[in-house]
Amino acid sequence: MTPVELSRTVLHAVRRAVDEGELSVTVPERAVVAPPGPGGCGDYATNVALQLAAAAGQPPRRVAEILRARLLDEQRFTDVVVTGPGFLNFSLRGTASADLVEEVLRRGPRYGHAATGFSGTAVRISCPAEVRAVVVADAVSRVVRSQGDYVRVECEGRPAPEWQSVLGADVTTRGPRTTDTHGRTADTHGRTADTHVRIAPVPAPADPLPLGRDAARWALLHPAVHDRPRIPGDHLVQREGNPLFRVRYAHARTRALLRNAADLGFHPEPGPVSEADALTALIGDHPRVLAATATHHTPDRLARHLLAVADAVMPLLPAVLPLGEEKPSAAHRARLALAEAAGTVLAGGLSLLGIDAPDHL
Repeated sequence: MTPVELSRTVLHAVRRAVDEGELSVTVPERAVVAPPGPGGCGDYATNVALQLAAAAGQPPRRVAEILRARLLDEQRFTDVVVTGPGFLNFSLRGTASADLVEEVLRRGPRYGHAATGFSGTAVRISCPAEVRAVVVADAVSRVVRSQGDYVRVECEGRPAPEWQSVLGADVTTRGPRTTDTHGRTADTHGRTADTHVRIAPVPAPADPLPLGRDAARWALLHPAVHDRPRIPGDHLVQREGNPLFRVRYAHARTRALLRNAADLGFHPEPGPVSEADALTALIGDHPRVLAATATHHTPDRLARHLLAVADAVMPLLPAVLPLGEEKPSAAHRARLALAEAAGTVLAGGLSLLGIDAPDHL
């Protein structure tokens, strides 16, 4: 069961409770599912009961217990536990990680992107003509577009041509700009922007161009917008202390393992993987991270998530290939599939940040 499927299952339980008269609420469009926080348990958790409690006129734990009674019928759960003020915690059966990996491999780098096309929301992003603001605006626009929103980006001034030619920051939108009778910006089809976002991070203290595209973008995007970026820093050093190197090295290792496995005559096949719960949870959390990055316009959130995935996948990699005379087993194929899924998440996330993910490093 993937996080998207789990969200639908939770909403189905809410709908059943409403239909059976135990809850008098409007069924929400989505239920946020994420790895459990402190005090939680299992594989995933949701705070949907806390969100519905006020409208239901009941304590959050009572709402959670009502939903739990209906969720226990789901055969893909081994347990559903209510913790804290009313969090629902889910423990999934062993096939859950296989289902997740299968979805990631099926969707490829677009895993976590909106699957239904245009969301119906138009966003106008503006930024001052400063290099970090332009790069952050470019990254935010990429992630927002991945969630199905239409985006127009405007720079309040003339950006230096090197910011696009070297850093790949495109803050122009093709097509004529139109406005409605109230002066609001609209796209070429006359669609008025629903949201205006102004990107104005702490400026770069020095010129990042000498770092080159990938290192410069990471240097500008990895810190939170209210933090001062380090330039030049150690973004070009290939060692463990360099976060960008860790992310790209982890991705390159997963691709090398796929090549090595092919040479040995076996290929990835999703299946249960023991002692990989943290990695599986991070991969499952990727769609939520992309949605939160788009909503809050915080590419640093995505960068930190990619670093967490990279650090979590590294302990898995030594066990992916058989050793000595050992024959490839179902466990090897499942670990290879999980490693490939992690690499896919890293490649897709880096692409949204405008950073290359090389197969060889």
